[in-house]
Amino acid sequence: MNPILEHQQLLNRRLLLQGSASSIGLAALSSLLSQDATAESRRPNVSTPHFAPRAKRVVYLFQSGGPSHLELLDPKPELKKLHGSELPDSIRRGQRLTGMTSGQASFPVIASKFGFRQCGQAGTWLSELLPYTGRVMDDICVIRSMHTEAINHDPAITLIQTGSQQPGRPSMGAWVSYGLGNEADDLPAFTVLISHGSGKDANQGLLERLWGAGFLPSSYQGVKLRSDGDPVLYLANPPGIDRGFRRQMLNGLAQLNRQQLASSGDPEIAARIVQYEMAFRMQQSVPDLVDLSSEPASTFELYGEESRTPGTFAANCLLTRRMLERGVRFVQLYHRGWDQHGGLASNIPKQCRDVDQPQAALLTDLKQRGMLDDTLIIWGGEFGRTVYGQGGVKEDYGRDHHGRCFSMWMAGGGIRGGYVHGETDDFGYNIVRDPVHIHDLNATVLHCLGVDHRRLTFRQQGRDYRLTDVHGNVMQSLLT
Repeated sequence: MNPILEHQQLLNRRLLLQGSASSIGLAALSSLLSQDATAESRRPNVSTPHFAPRAKRVVYLFQSGGPSHLELLDPKPELKKLHGSELPDSIRRGQRLTGMTSGQASFPVIASKFGFRQCGQAGTWLSELLPYTGRVMDDICVIRSMHTEAINHDPAITLIQTGSQQPGRPSMGAWVSYGLGNEADDLPAFTVLISHGSGKDANQGLLERLWGAGFLPSSYQGVKLRSDGDPVLYLANPPGIDRGFRRQMLNGLAQLNRQQLASSGDPEIAARIVQYEMAFRMQQSVPDLVDLSSEPASTFELYGEESRTPGTFAANCLLTRRMLERGVRFVQLYHRGWDQHGGLASNIPKQCRDVDQPQAALLTDLKQRGMLDDTLIIWGGEFGRTVYGQGGVKEDYGRDHHGRCFSMWMAGGGIRGGYVHGETDDFGYNIVRDPVHIHDLNATVLHCLGVDHRRLTFRQQGRDYRLTDVHGNVMQSLLT
């Protein structure tokens, strides 16, 4: 080799930085693979919660498509008198509409076809479509003043799940996993389950980036459990490969990856080794997790007969309880089918039958096991629906997207049960009291977990990013 060229290469700044990164990466990997790995090595930004947490874990019951607050959580009895009349311009206030209704010549007010009744000792008003949920309303805090800037599904779901309408940010579950680590040795910290609603058009797209890690190490992304076949692809060893041989293969692969890590300093290689080890442990833990044969008949009676059918919302709620018992930190359930531009009156009862008994059962089950107090449950979609009918006045009416106000609910983990927060106008179109932005919701979720949302950050491309971007206030009135 040319000695001059060799000397120039040794002085190359890129090689110097690469070598420095390698030594740091090796130190991090050694900590990650150690049985006695410290919390700091697993949680680079938060070694312990910033303050005493009320919740240890989160269940996010995400209703994909935008459930109508006017049919479910925000009663507007005065609309019956205004049914069919034109929505006043003073209410619309020139707010932008989607392309699906912006060309309508008329915006007729549509009163809900369904009634509301008071539930629990607090007397919270709730739709007649949710009788089982009504039995646990004293554990639930209803937020009627949520709002978002997004008006279409993909940016709206991306915003509420990641804190930004632009793709590429880490999801809430990834942030929680990154900040607080994993209590389970043989299951991921963050898992995802998807069910398809019984209502028409339950095909709203869900992209994997919604539970992705973004720019965080990939080991913090959500792991989706499938309802058909193996819960996780390639979970079983192929014929001729036993567990001992698999262990030898992983040991050899880890040695090769360590060598590559020392050479390149790429932190994703360290994450890959950790993920391989988790996958090896999941080969034994996941089959036991999804085997419901040990559950008594009373469990299926509680969650409903559909809980025996893999892939249903009911079955996913039961699996959620089993995962929480095993130490999973964050469970995300997506239930599709709430995008009801038409046929809302006939389809929303089907969607409600999908979720009503199972979600009430999950709260009841956790409470009976002493787990609700430290489990935070969130229910809601990406936005609400308009008070005016899409396509005019119809018996089987529909509603368009509406982000100016919508409703969600929370329970457990430090949340004030039997409480209603916020208020909308008589049309359910604008907020008139105590607004809650998505960033406020996410800040409050992290607060319940003992995390200051302003301090859970990750430096990327010269900037410190966080779930709440540069916004967000903890909603103290929602807390006990």
